[in-house]
Amino acid sequence: MVSTVEFSKRLTERDDRLSIVVLVISSVSAKKMESYTERVAASNTGIQFINIPQADPPSAEFLKSLENYHALFMENHKSHVKKAIVDLVSEPYTSLAGIVVDLFCSSMIELANELGVPSYVFFTSSAAFLGFMLYLPIHYNQYGREFETSDSDSIIPAYSHPVPTNVVPSFAFNKYGGYASFLKHATRFKETKGIIVNTFAELEPHAVNQLKSDSETLPIYTAGPLLDLEGKRQDSDCERIMKWLDDQPPSSVVFLCFGSMGSFEPDQLAEMAIALEQSGYRFLWAVRSPPSKDDITKRMGEYSNLSEVLPEGFLERVENRGLVCGWAPQMEVLAHEAVGGFVSHCGWNSTLESLWYGVPVATWPLYAEQQINAFELVRELELALELKLDYRTENAKNLVMAEEIEKAIRCLMDSENPIRGRVKEMKEMSRKAIQNGGS
Repeated sequence: MVSTVEFSKRLTERDDRLSIVVLVISSVSAKKMESYTERVAASNTGIQFINIPQADPPSAEFLKSLENYHALFMENHKSHVKKAIVDLVSEPYTSLAGIVVDLFCSSMIELANELGVPSYVFFTSSAAFLGFMLYLPIHYNQYGREFETSDSDSIIPAYSHPVPTNVVPSFAFNKYGGYASFLKHATRFKETKGIIVNTFAELEPHAVNQLKSDSETLPIYTAGPLLDLEGKRQDSDCERIMKWLDDQPPSSVVFLCFGSMGSFEPDQLAEMAIALEQSGYRFLWAVRSPPSKDDITKRMGEYSNLSEVLPEGFLERVENRGLVCGWAPQMEVLAHEAVGGFVSHCGWNSTLESLWYGVPVATWPLYAEQQINAFELVRELELALELKLDYRTENAKNLVMAEEIEKAIRCLMDSENPIRGRVKEMKEMSRKAIQNGGS
C-alpha cells in the first residue's frame, strides 16, 4: 500500500490533470493502514481511496499455498472491482486512463481488457525478482514441473551469478498451487502495457539492463525508491524508543527487526539473546510473537512477558546497553544517527529504507522472496553481509546458533567493513535517483 500510494503521489505531482483512485481490498491488516490512507487523502486531493466490499474467501483447502490463496482471494473480488470502476467512470468529467494492478491482482488485467483501457503492473519488489518471475514460464517449458530441492543452480538472465536452489522462494517448490499461481501471474503480465518497479537503475544495473534489453519483455519503468518519508508515528512506544536512541553514541546500535510478519520461537530467541549479550554492542531489538496455530491470517502479536521467553536474567544484564520492544518505528529508527547496523529479513521495503539511510544490513530472510533478495544483496550487489541466505520460517529444523549470530553482528558493526562504504555510496545514488533528471 505505501509504495503504491507514494507512486500515486509522484504521478499527481507531475501532472495535475491526473487523479488517482486506490481501490482497497480489505484484509485483516487493513486497520493498520487506515491512519496512513486518511493522512494521504487529507493532504493530497488528487488521491482518493475506495474500500471494496469483501468477497468470500477461498476454501481452506487452498491454504496449502498462502500465495495462491491470496491470489484467489483477490480474484473473487473481480465483480466488486468492476462495479466500483464502472460507477467511477459514470461520473461527469471523468474518463478512465488506465488500471494499475498489484502482483497478486493479475486477474484484474482481464477487467482492463474488458473495459478497453491499458493496464500496468505495479511491482513492489526488486527488478531481479521480477526477472525471476518472468523466468518461470521458461522453466516450465523446460521442465514441466515445480522447482525441486535437488535441482542444480539456475541460470536466470536477471542475475549475473547462477542462482542456488536453496535461495529460490518457497512458492516455487509448492505443488499445491504456489508455483502454478506465480506462473499464471507471470504469463498474465505479458498482457499489460508495462511494469512499474519500485527500484532504481543504479541499485540493480544488471537486472534493469537485462529486462530493458530483452525484446520479449514489456517496457520496464523504474520508479523507486518509493518510501513514505513524511509519516511519523507518535505514541508512547515510539517516544520511548527514540528517546533511548537519542542517548546512544553515533553508529553504536545494532537494530534487529524482521517486519510485521517476522517472528521466532523461544529457542531461537534465546540464541539471539545470547549473541547480543556476548557481542557487547548496544542494540535495539523488536521481538514479535508467532501467530496462533489456528490463525490463518498469520497475524503477529507481542509477548505479554518478554522475560518468560528470553534467557533468565537477560533483560536485567543488558539493561544499560540494550532495549527490547514489541514493535519499532523502522523508518525513524534507521534514520537515527545512533544506528550503525541492521539485522533484517530483507523484505524489499526494508532493503530500500536501509539503503536510503545508509545503514548496512546483515541478512536473515524468513519467507516470501526474501531468500532471493538476500542472495542479490550479498552476492550480486555486495551491499549486505551474509548472516543467513537460506533460512525459512516453515523449516522447523532451522536454528541459528548464538556463535554464528554474534560473529555476524561483530562483522556488521566493524567500522572498517568495506560494505559500509558501498552502502553510503548507494545512499547518495538513491537520493539522486528521485531528483529531477534522476533515473
